Amino acid sequence: MHSAIYPSLTGKRVIVSGGGSGIGEAMVEAFARQGSAVGFVDILEEPSQQLLQRLEDTGNPAHFLRCAITDCDDYGEKIGSLIDLIGGCDVLINNAASDDRHTLDDITPAYWDERMAVNLKHQFFAAKTVIPAMQAAGGGVIVNMGSISWHLGLRDLVVYQTAKAAIEGLTRSLARELGRDNIRVNTIVPGNVQTPRQMRW
Repeated sequence: MHSAIYPSLTGKRVIVSGGGSGIGEAMVEAFARQGSAVGFVDILEEPSQQLLQRLEDTGNPAHFLRCAITDCDDYGEKIGSLIDLIGGCDVLINNAASDDRHTLDDITPAYWDERMAVNLKHQFFAAKTVIPAMQAAGGGVIVNMGSISWHLGLRDLVVYQTAKAAIEGLTRSLARELGRDNIRVNTIVPGNVQTPRQMRW
Protein backbone atom coordinates (compact mmCIF):
# COMPACT_ATOMS: atom_id res chain seq x y z
CA MET A 1 0.00 0.00 0.00
CA HIS A 2 1.36 3.40 -1.02
CA SER A 3 0.58 6.67 0.73
CA ALA A 4 0.14 9.95 -1.09
CA ILE A 5 3.17 12.22 -1.18
CA TYR A 6 2.59 15.94 -0.67
CA PRO A 7 5.54 18.00 -1.97
CA SER A 8 4.37 21.00 0.08
CA LEU A 9 5.30 19.11 3.27
CA THR A 10 8.90 18.47 2.20
CA GLY A 11 11.23 20.41 4.46
CA LYS A 12 8.47 21.66 6.77
CA ARG A 13 9.66 21.86 10.37
CA VAL A 14 7.19 20.05 12.60
CA ILE A 15 7.07 19.63 16.39
CA VAL A 16 4.74 17.06 17.99
CA SER A 17 4.03 16.58 21.69
CA GLY A 18 3.29 13.06 22.86
CA GLY A 19 4.89 11.77 19.67
CA GLY A 20 6.13 8.44 20.98
CA SER A 21 2.90 6.45 20.87
CA GLY A 22 -0.67 6.44 19.62
CA ILE A 23 -1.93 9.29 17.43
CA GLY A 24 1.25 11.29 18.01
CA GLU A 25 3.42 8.41 16.86
CA ALA A 26 1.40 8.12 13.64
CA MET A 27 1.80 11.84 13.02
CA VAL A 28 5.55 11.80 13.60
CA GLU A 29 5.97 8.90 11.19
CA ALA A 30 3.67 10.39 8.55
CA PHE A 31 5.44 13.76 8.54
CA ALA A 32 8.88 12.12 8.49
CA ARG A 33 7.89 9.98 5.51
CA GLN A 34 6.69 13.15 3.74
CA GLY A 35 10.19 14.60 4.07
CA SER A 36 9.40 17.01 6.90
CA ALA A 37 11.95 17.77 9.60
CA VAL A 38 10.28 16.38 12.74
CA GLY A 39 11.01 16.82 16.42
CA PHE A 40 8.92 15.31 19.17
CA VAL A 41 8.71 15.07 22.93
CA ASP A 42 7.31 12.27 25.03
CA ILE A 43 7.69 10.90 28.53
CA LEU A 44 7.93 7.33 27.18
CA GLU A 45 11.53 6.52 26.34
CA GLU A 46 11.33 2.97 24.94
CA PRO A 47 8.54 3.41 22.35
CA SER A 48 10.05 6.73 21.29
CA GLN A 49 13.41 5.09 20.63
CA GLN A 50 11.67 2.29 18.72
CA LEU A 51 9.97 4.90 16.54
CA LEU A 52 13.32 6.57 15.82
CA GLN A 53 14.74 3.21 14.74
CA ARG A 54 11.75 2.55 12.49
CA LEU A 55 12.26 5.89 10.77
CA GLU A 56 15.89 5.23 9.94
CA ASP A 57 14.87 3.74 6.58
CA THR A 58 13.41 7.09 5.51
CA GLY A 59 16.82 8.75 5.43
CA ASN A 60 15.07 11.53 7.32
CA PRO A 61 15.64 10.88 11.04
CA ALA A 62 13.38 12.53 13.58
CA HIS A 63 14.60 14.15 16.79
CA PHE A 64 13.31 13.04 20.20
CA LEU A 65 13.66 14.68 23.60
CA ARG A 66 12.26 13.05 26.73
CA CYS A 67 10.11 15.50 28.63
CA ALA A 68 7.27 15.69 31.14
CA ILE A 69 4.86 18.23 29.65
CA THR A 70 3.56 19.13 33.10
CA ASP A 71 6.85 20.90 33.88
CA CYS A 72 6.26 23.96 31.71
CA ASP A 73 9.73 25.43 32.29
CA ASP A 74 11.49 22.24 31.19
CA TYR A 75 8.96 21.69 28.42
CA GLY A 76 9.58 25.18 27.06
CA GLU A 77 13.31 24.52 27.06
CA LYS A 78 12.83 21.23 25.22
CA ILE A 79 10.61 22.88 22.60
CA GLY A 80 13.29 25.55 22.20
CA SER A 81 15.92 22.85 21.74
CA LEU A 82 13.82 21.14 19.06
CA ILE A 83 13.43 24.46 17.25
CA ASP A 84 17.22 24.71 17.19
CA LEU A 85 17.64 21.08 16.07
CA ILE A 86 15.24 21.30 13.12
CA GLY A 87 15.98 24.91 12.23
CA GLY A 88 12.68 26.54 13.17
CA CYS A 89 9.02 25.60 13.49
CA ASP A 90 6.37 25.72 10.77
CA VAL A 91 3.91 23.37 12.46
CA LEU A 92 3.17 22.63 16.12
CA ILE A 93 0.89 19.71 16.95
CA ASN A 94 -0.30 19.85 20.55
CA ASN A 95 -1.16 16.17 20.84
CA ALA A 96 -0.07 15.00 24.32
CA ALA A 97 -2.91 14.12 26.68
CA SER A 98 -4.14 11.50 29.12
CA ASP A 99 -7.74 10.32 29.31
CA ASP A 100 -7.52 8.25 32.48
CA ARG A 101 -11.02 7.48 33.72
CA HIS A 102 -12.06 8.98 37.07
CA THR A 103 -15.16 9.18 39.21
CA LEU A 104 -16.34 12.33 40.97
CA ASP A 105 -15.01 10.93 44.24
CA ASP A 106 -11.54 10.59 42.67
CA ILE A 107 -11.27 14.31 41.98
CA THR A 108 -9.26 16.30 44.51
CA PRO A 109 -7.81 19.79 43.97
CA ALA A 110 -4.39 18.22 43.35
CA TYR A 111 -5.82 15.72 40.83
CA TRP A 112 -7.70 18.54 39.05
CA ASP A 113 -4.53 20.63 38.73
CA GLU A 114 -2.43 17.70 37.52
CA ARG A 115 -5.01 16.67 34.90
CA MET A 116 -5.32 20.26 33.62
CA ALA A 117 -1.53 20.39 33.32
CA VAL A 118 -1.52 17.13 31.32
CA ASN A 119 -4.44 17.97 29.05
CA LEU A 120 -4.62 21.76 28.64
CA LYS A 121 -1.93 23.98 30.16
CA HIS A 122 0.97 22.66 28.08
CA GLN A 123 -0.87 23.43 24.83
CA PHE A 124 -0.84 27.16 25.56
CA PHE A 125 2.78 27.29 26.68
CA ALA A 126 4.02 25.24 23.73
CA ALA A 127 2.20 27.63 21.40
CA LYS A 128 3.70 30.60 23.19
CA THR A 129 7.18 29.10 22.77
CA VAL A 130 6.93 28.52 19.01
CA ILE A 131 5.27 31.83 18.11
CA PRO A 132 8.52 33.81 17.66
CA ALA A 133 9.91 31.15 15.27
CA MET A 134 6.69 31.18 13.26
CA GLN A 135 6.64 34.97 13.14
CA ALA A 136 10.24 34.95 11.90
CA ALA A 137 9.25 32.45 9.18
CA GLY A 138 6.31 34.57 8.06
CA GLY A 139 3.63 32.24 9.37
CA GLY A 140 2.85 28.79 10.64
CA VAL A 141 0.23 26.33 11.83
CA ILE A 142 -0.74 25.30 15.37
CA VAL A 143 -2.96 22.24 15.69
CA ASN A 144 -4.55 21.53 19.06
CA MET A 145 -5.90 18.02 19.53
CA GLY A 146 -9.35 18.04 21.07
CA SER A 147 -11.69 15.15 21.82
CA ILE A 148 -15.12 13.93 20.77
CA SER A 149 -15.69 12.72 24.34
CA TRP A 150 -17.08 15.96 25.75
CA HIS A 151 -19.37 16.42 22.74
CA LEU A 152 -20.78 12.99 23.53
CA GLY A 153 -20.80 13.44 27.32
CA LEU A 154 -19.05 10.16 28.04
CA ARG A 155 -18.93 8.95 31.65
CA ASP A 156 -16.03 9.00 34.12
CA LEU A 157 -14.16 11.78 32.31
CA VAL A 158 -15.29 15.02 33.97
CA VAL A 159 -11.88 16.65 34.33
CA TYR A 160 -10.57 15.35 31.01
CA GLN A 161 -13.65 16.59 29.18
CA THR A 162 -13.47 19.98 30.88
CA ALA A 163 -9.90 20.38 29.63
CA LYS A 164 -10.77 19.20 26.13
CA ALA A 165 -13.73 21.58 25.92
CA ALA A 166 -11.43 24.42 26.96
CA ILE A 167 -9.04 23.58 24.12
CA GLU A 168 -11.64 24.72 21.60
CA GLY A 169 -11.90 28.06 23.40
CA LEU A 170 -8.12 28.33 23.53
CA THR A 171 -7.93 27.64 19.81
CA ARG A 172 -10.42 30.38 18.91
CA SER A 173 -8.63 32.88 21.12
CA LEU A 174 -5.18 32.07 19.72
CA ALA A 175 -6.52 32.16 16.17
CA ARG A 176 -7.81 35.68 16.78
CA GLU A 177 -4.54 36.83 18.32
CA LEU A 178 -2.19 35.21 15.79
CA GLY A 179 -4.07 35.52 12.50
CA ARG A 180 -2.43 38.86 11.77
CA ASP A 181 0.94 37.04 11.82
CA ASN A 182 -0.28 34.48 9.26
CA ILE A 183 -0.37 31.79 11.96
CA ARG A 184 -3.38 29.50 11.65
CA VAL A 185 -4.70 27.78 14.77
CA ASN A 186 -7.16 24.90 14.56
CA THR A 187 -8.55 22.11 16.70
CA ILE A 188 -8.85 18.56 15.41
CA VAL A 189 -11.55 16.51 17.15
CA PRO A 190 -10.88 12.83 16.35
CA GLY A 191 -13.42 10.13 16.93
CA ASN A 192 -12.52 6.91 18.68
CA VAL A 193 -9.05 5.85 17.55
CA GLN A 194 -8.25 2.27 18.51
CA THR A 195 -4.73 2.76 19.83
CA PRO A 196 -3.37 0.14 22.26
CA ARG A 197 -4.18 2.53 25.12
CA GLN A 198 -7.79 2.97 24.01
CA MET A 199 -8.28 -0.77 23.66
CA ARG A 200 -7.80 -1.02 27.44
CA TRP A 201 -11.14 0.74 27.93
